[in-house]
Amino acid sequence: MITVLAGGTGSIKIIRGFASGPEGAEIRIVSNVGDNIWLHGLYVCPDIDTVLYGLAGILSERGWGIKGDTFSCLAQMEKLGEEIWFKLGDRDLATHLLRTSLRRKGRTLTEITDWMRKKYSVSEKIYPATDSNLETIIITEQGPMHIQEFWVKHQGNPRLTSIQYNGAEDATANPELIESLKNSDMIILAPANPITSITPILMVKEIKEQLKILRNKVLAISPLIGEQAISGPAIEYMKAMKLVNSALGVANFYSDIVGNFVIDLRDSPLSSKIGHLDMNIFQTDIIMRNSSDEKRLSSYIMGLNI
Repeated sequence: MITVLAGGTGSIKIIRGFASGPEGAEIRIVSNVGDNIWLHGLYVCPDIDTVLYGLAGILSERGWGIKGDTFSCLAQMEKLGEEIWFKLGDRDLATHLLRTSLRRKGRTLTEITDWMRKKYSVSEKIYPATDSNLETIIITEQGPMHIQEFWVKHQGNPRLTSIQYNGAEDATANPELIESLKNSDMIILAPANPITSITPILMVKEIKEQLKILRNKVLAISPLIGEQAISGPAIEYMKAMKLVNSALGVANFYSDIVGNFVIDLRDSPLSSKIGHLDMNIFQTDIIMRNSSDEKRLSSYIMGLNI
C-alpha cells in the first residue's frame, strides 16, 4: 500500500502514475485542505477536487476544474455584480453545491469526500488531512489574506512577509487516515509546494508525529530542479520562510519526517550534502511531461528498496 500526501496542481501527476501501476497496488491519498475556501455560499476544496477529477479522467488540462467545462453561471453572476476572480465552471459547481449541502446536513469532509469519489468511480481512497477548519493565510504588506485571494485574486503581487495556518492548533486527523499511514509500505510526499501544499497537512499534529515515527519509509520527491520550481510559486513561498531555494533546502525542511529523497539527475552535486541529513538519496529524471513520464517515475519509486 502506498499513501501519497498531496496538494496543488502538480501532485496529481504522480498520483495518476501510481494509480496506473500494477493491479493489486493499493493507493491512498491524503489531501491538503489549507486551500479550501467559502465562495458564493459554497464550500470549495480545490486540492481534493483536483485529485477527484484527475483520477476520474475528467481533469482540465489547466490542472484544475473539469475539462470542457463552460462558465455561463459565472458570467451571469458577473452581470449581477459579483466578483468572479475564482473560476468555477458550470459542471464543477455541481460538486461544490452537493458538498456544501452535505456539510450543512452534518456530514464530515472525510465522509463527503468518500461519497464523492464513489460517485466519480474513483477506486483510490482520498482523505482530507483533517475534518477541522484549517486555512492557509498569507501575511502581506496589505494585510492577511486567504491563499486563494493572494494567489488567484491578486496574482501573488502583494509582498508577502509570512505564512500562517489558521486552525492548525485544533486540527485533528481522522483515525482511519492514521491507520493508513501505519499500514503503508511507502509514504510519498508528492513533488508539491512544500510550504502551502504539504505543510498544511503536516500542521495536523497526529500526522506529523506519525511521519516522524515512520520516517524510514517516508519518501519525498523534490519539487525543485536547481533553483527553480518545476511548477507553481514554491520559490516565492520558500523565500518568505527563509529557506534555501534548492532540493537541499527542501530536504532540510523535511529532514525530521523524511528518510528517503528523490532528486533530479541535474541536482547530483547536492546528493552528498543531502545525504548528511541522514537520508537515502535517489536520482532520476523527475519531470513529468505526459502520462508516460508519470508511469515511469512512479514505477521507479515503487521499485526502490526502502
